[in-house]
Amino acid sequence: MNKRTRLVILLAVLAICFVFLWPSISWYGRTPKEVQQLALGSTENIKNYAESKAAEDVRTIKSMVKDADAVLDGEYAWLNKKAEKQYKSYGQTVPEKMTARAVVAAYDSELDFMNVIQAKYRDEILKAKKYYDNSVKLGLDLSGGMNVIVKADLDAALESQGDSVAAENAADFKKEAMANAIENLTSRIDKFGLTSPVIRQQGEDRIYIEIPGAAQADTINTLIMGKGILNFRLSDMDATNAFKTYYAQHPASTFNAAGELMDASIIPEDCEVFGVYEKDSYGLDERVDWLVVKKEVALDGKHVQSAEVRSDQYTGQPQVCFNLDGEGTTIFGEFTAAHVNDYMAIVSDNKVKSNARINEAINTGSVSLTGAFSQEEANNIKKVLQTAWLNVPLSVESQQVIGASLGEAAIHQGIMAIILGLGLILIFMLLFYKKSGLNAVVAQVLNLYMMFSILSAFNYTLTLSSIAGMILTIGMAVDANVLIFERIKEELRNGKSRPVAISMGFDNAFWAIMDSNITTFIAAIFLSWLGTGAIQGFAVSLAIGVISSVFTALFVSRLMFDFDTDVLHAKKVSIAWGIK
Repeated sequence: MNKRTRLVILLAVLAICFVFLWPSISWYGRTPKEVQQLALGSTENIKNYAESKAAEDVRTIKSMVKDADAVLDGEYAWLNKKAEKQYKSYGQTVPEKMTARAVVAAYDSELDFMNVIQAKYRDEILKAKKYYDNSVKLGLDLSGGMNVIVKADLDAALESQGDSVAAENAADFKKEAMANAIENLTSRIDKFGLTSPVIRQQGEDRIYIEIPGAAQADTINTLIMGKGILNFRLSDMDATNAFKTYYAQHPASTFNAAGELMDASIIPEDCEVFGVYEKDSYGLDERVDWLVVKKEVALDGKHVQSAEVRSDQYTGQPQVCFNLDGEGTTIFGEFTAAHVNDYMAIVSDNKVKSNARINEAINTGSVSLTGAFSQEEANNIKKVLQTAWLNVPLSVESQQVIGASLGEAAIHQGIMAIILGLGLILIFMLLFYKKSGLNAVVAQVLNLYMMFSILSAFNYTLTLSSIAGMILTIGMAVDANVLIFERIKEELRNGKSRPVAISMGFDNAFWAIMDSNITTFIAAIFLSWLGTGAIQGFAVSLAIGVISSVFTALFVSRLMFDFDTDVLHAKKVSIAWGIK
């Protein structure tokens, strides 16, 4: 391989590494702290923030419209170009002077105008969130936070079902109960807006929860031990239609920043307005509509005993069936008899998950929800109903909280360790190998650059043990350069010229370097495969470091020697005090 080809390969590798590293650079170096906090929240929180900020901006701009000559500048200047595009898309003449009034008039309704502003806030935060998703993550020991191990008492959940679950179905029941408990915890913690929580099953009956960032232990425990609120309420369809008409006309002045109605008189006093939610393509709750329901709870979810999805015997369409206990059967029978042809909503954690018409009085305690459900929608409603009857007692088995200040101290210590290691290596290599030692130092810097790039490319989590693996790699990478330099010195002592000594030095050291690094790589692979936690983090960073250090020692360092020979026309090798 000629030198030009090697240079092109090196530049290509560095460019690819930069692409991999760019999300981490953007997240940690270019994203403001306040945007980071928003991006780390739940998707629902991001949506609520964008809506509230857009509504606030619309109210501000509407107050400016009163002045016919007022123009949008500063933070609102971008709306002028948006309005110009809007006029052109309608085939209308763009006003000579783009006033605030002209900007608002470019849109058919206030809701359309508000959606444009909301999209800007949303896109800004989601862009930052994408950077975070593709960047190197900081583990709990660096970012602070807490991890919790929760034990699910599946035997108690099984006992609570009495004889309704056959002995041969006990294993399936426990599996379903465990999956439901994990989903409930995910929903509660995500709704709280916590930073990218990790929630996964550990063993048969334990749930591992990892929450980076500043989290209050009492609040988390309340979320874990709490139970989802599920109930059935009467829907007020007339009030719903009136509300949606009002909202379409006044989207910016309907809700305040806290999500409360700014004018409570737009719905009846005995009613509340909730969002109607469906699962989106990511499995997250997405609001698709609004519904006004009565404040009075018609039936509490605790009366639901079981739920399943069946196929309608006539249409073949999926339907959700659930059974009530004795008390629930009586309450539900009286309620449905009094409200035939009205609508009933299933409300879970203040979200409407279903709104069905009551076709007839239901006195049997066996209820069927029918409609134009897809199989996925029916399963989602079933899961909502299961939150009431799959009562899995949860208890916190262990809990560890790491303060943010400790995480910052760990990051500082890790960075200082890397800088100190590189500094000492620089001094040693320059003193012992003179100018050639500079090649080793450059190779070390590129080695770290490539390591961080690979970590970013695979979205690995950086921990203290990972930093330890990096520091160890620095020492091992220098060992490869030492082998090469000593081989070159031997050839120079034998009277070889600079090009020949360098070529033979690299060739003779090649297999010694490969043997030592291959054995280390094999050990790192087995550690990462069999180990967990800190051991795995150490092994992964070590394995990545072995690959990058071999590349920089054999490829980058060789290219630098050849550059001195061919471009700078160096005749001697500055590699030792006793060799000229």
